[in-house]
Amino acid sequence: MSIWKRKPMAILLEEASESEKGLKRTLTAWSLVALGIGAIIGAGLFVRTATAAAQNAGPSVTIGFIVAAIGCALAGLCYAELSSSIPISGSAYTYTYATMGELLAWIIGWDLILEYAVGAATVGIAWSEYLNNLLVNVLHMSPIPYEWCHSPFQTSGDGVSGIINLPAFFIVVLISLLLIKGTQESAFVNGIIVVAKVAIVVMIIIFGWNFIRPENHTPYIPPSSVFTDEHGVGHSFGGVLGILGAAGTVFFAFIGFDAVSTAAQETINPKKNMPIGILGSLAVCTVLYILFAHVLTGLESVEFFRTGGKEASVANAITSAMPGYEWLAQFVTVAILAGFSSVILVMLLGQSRVFYSMGKDGLLPKAFADVHPKFKTPYKANLVILLIVGVFAAFIPGDIVGDMTSIGTLFAFILVCISVIVLRKTEPDMPRQFKTPLVPLVPILGVVVCLAMIYGLGWTNWARLGGWLVLGLIFYFAYSKKNSRLNNPDKK
Repeated sequence: MSIWKRKPMAILLEEASESEKGLKRTLTAWSLVALGIGAIIGAGLFVRTATAAAQNAGPSVTIGFIVAAIGCALAGLCYAELSSSIPISGSAYTYTYATMGELLAWIIGWDLILEYAVGAATVGIAWSEYLNNLLVNVLHMSPIPYEWCHSPFQTSGDGVSGIINLPAFFIVVLISLLLIKGTQESAFVNGIIVVAKVAIVVMIIIFGWNFIRPENHTPYIPPSSVFTDEHGVGHSFGGVLGILGAAGTVFFAFIGFDAVSTAAQETINPKKNMPIGILGSLAVCTVLYILFAHVLTGLESVEFFRTGGKEASVANAITSAMPGYEWLAQFVTVAILAGFSSVILVMLLGQSRVFYSMGKDGLLPKAFADVHPKFKTPYKANLVILLIVGVFAAFIPGDIVGDMTSIGTLFAFILVCISVIVLRKTEPDMPRQFKTPLVPLVPILGVVVCLAMIYGLGWTNWARLGGWLVLGLIFYFAYSKKNSRLNNPDKK
């Protein structure tokens, strides 16, 4: 039994051709672009932009977005080639299995749990916070009592302890049930949300442009210094390191376009539509992000985002700097709730499809690969993820992860870029509907930019990623290696 054994391309393509017996092909190119935008425009844009401006880069957070977008575009070109060549579920996990062997495939599958499951729970907790914001500031109702919307590890300023975060648990359950009902229905709901929140982002850019104050953009790249936040953590502020730190922080805002590739086995004509979905959603969001960040940092000073803005920075900046547009601030709260909902939807979709693929390969219990006879979705995988993510969202504080999701995704991107180079060498004659240009230059640049953003996230996040991967290796050698279908072909 070899931990480096690769899954033969013939088997992968055979699984893709048999997809009518499993997952149902219902997604079009537009559905994929909408799924990508649905995951990308959410927590990252409305929350992380202000955080990166306050802690890392000031107005030059726009350059941070450009760096993050370049890294994503380079990785996106690699994703587009792989997803059109190997059009089955599993994303980076499947690509790594085909090119670099079982152990690295397991590591990336474990890593994607960090990206999707932990990310979905974190966004669920943020959804709960903004639900209270909606109740109080928009609907003028009483907030949900503190103890029923916070974890047991949190205590309010007046001494009230949390019991369970019910709203966070509720949204995870609701979206999980929607995903079990069907991918097409989920994509339809997501499409409605996408139209609404993109419209609000465009309104902020258009109306806010007239309220930009040039002094807030001076200097555009602040001089290098160290900013210490309220938790006593130091952040590189200004200069090149500040921009790299901002790129690593706002990178969370781009997470999602890779989730498009996990739905390859449910896509109509994936060889044509997967590249459109991945690169199209990335292009739309990059333009919106740069314009949005330019407007937001022009409305208020860096000091405002450090002290007065906090979690509701966008709404607060509109209220303070754009008189007469208070209604837009209220719309932002609604957009954030909708945005968070679609981010959770795409992350749970991506996680269940990775579990589905790992279950089929025997690296996880085979129940994860069971498809519902009527809905044609991996319902058991969805139910297990509902429990994992729901418990995390209900009982763990949201601020314990943060950048862990970003570093996990960057690690996945690096392996995807390497996979393209390896596959060009090992399978030169394989049909490729879309080809990454300038191989190996583009994949190598993708690895370099992603490593630079990992460097910008700091050693604490490197240590957390290392600890998570050690846990994964223990699970692999205790269970997955013994049950792998590739290494144990006699096992059913």
